Amino acid sequence: MNRTQSELNYRLQRVVAGVAVILFVLKIIAWWLTQSVSVLTDALESTVNVVAGFISLYSLYIASKPRDKEHPYGHGKAEFVSAAIEGSLVAIAGFVIIYEAIDNFLHPHVIQQLDIGMMIIGTTAIVNYYTGWYTIRIGKKHNSLALIASGKHLQTDTYSTIGIIAGMALIYFTSWLWLDSLVAIIFAFFIIYTGYTIIRSSLSGIMDEADHELLQKLVARINQNRKENWIDFHNLRIIKFGSVIHVDCHLTVPWYLNVHEAHDEIDAFSAIAKNEFGESVELFVHADGCLDFSCKICTKATCTKRIFSFEKKVEWNVHNISSNEKHRSDITLLENSRLNEVPVDLSSESFQVPK
Repeated sequence: MNRTQSELNYRLQRVVAGVAVILFVLKIIAWWLTQSVSVLTDALESTVNVVAGFISLYSLYIASKPRDKEHPYGHGKAEFVSAAIEGSLVAIAGFVIIYEAIDNFLHPHVIQQLDIGMMIIGTTAIVNYYTGWYTIRIGKKHNSLALIASGKHLQTDTYSTIGIIAGMALIYFTSWLWLDSLVAIIFAFFIIYTGYTIIRSSLSGIMDEADHELLQKLVARINQNRKENWIDFHNLRIIKFGSVIHVDCHLTVPWYLNVHEAHDEIDAFSAIAKNEFGESVELFVHADGCLDFSCKICTKATCTKRIFSFEKKVEWNVHNISSNEKHRSDITLLENSRLNEVPVDLSSESFQVPK
């Protein structure tokens, strides 16, 4: 991700943090008016929103710093750390809410001014949802885990708030005070699960877990724009640095291309990733020259250096491009259902061994 995108992410997170502070104050007012443990549930989660928002803000500030000698790949890993802390805080808030709900169930107290409380909480739900939606949208566009985590957290807050409002409405019309604790406990478990998912996402980033959805899109796009000089695509490796995914791979091209011609093929290959994903993916391509066994999977009809007849085209997919070995005709036969094969007319004179 370039410097401009990092700065935009940072500015957006400043807005998110500011909104979190305002909504927290409103929820505290609603709790003070109603004395409802359900509203306290919402307020406690907003406390986490405030803390997590400023943690994410700091991580995006670090991530926006340019690369240096000590950090040649940038500072993007800070986003994963902040997301892990945010997820942990969300989960802890869920357990605190359960404790408060059980205590309120054992020692119930009078709930008051529920109508005003519902209006205040309802307003915060609308603001939270829109802020979360926009944050997730920008986070996915820039592939920023910190923004996506913040946005999901805000939307989760919205869903729990809606449930709490429904519970408050039931209490308002039925006067069943025990519903206050029940609603709080139900949404506490929902909050804990949200914390778990955020932690899981951050750990996958720290451990450089492959983004299979993104890879499938990338490979599909490369297959659609495949050129005859791209004989083989293999040895794919991935490492994540915050919002940027670095992809290393090997591309086999005809051995007789000169350096400039091979570089042109690599540029065309890399352009597909840039056009599809922008600056969120950095593709580093190593060029390999084809060998004799490559003839059997090479679709270049005009090749004058062919040694063996063409046998079958290898349709690249996430599984077979991860291999460190160049693809061969006999290897593709062993791929079975893991490899999609495209039949080609073998009777074409273009694919016969030249005399």
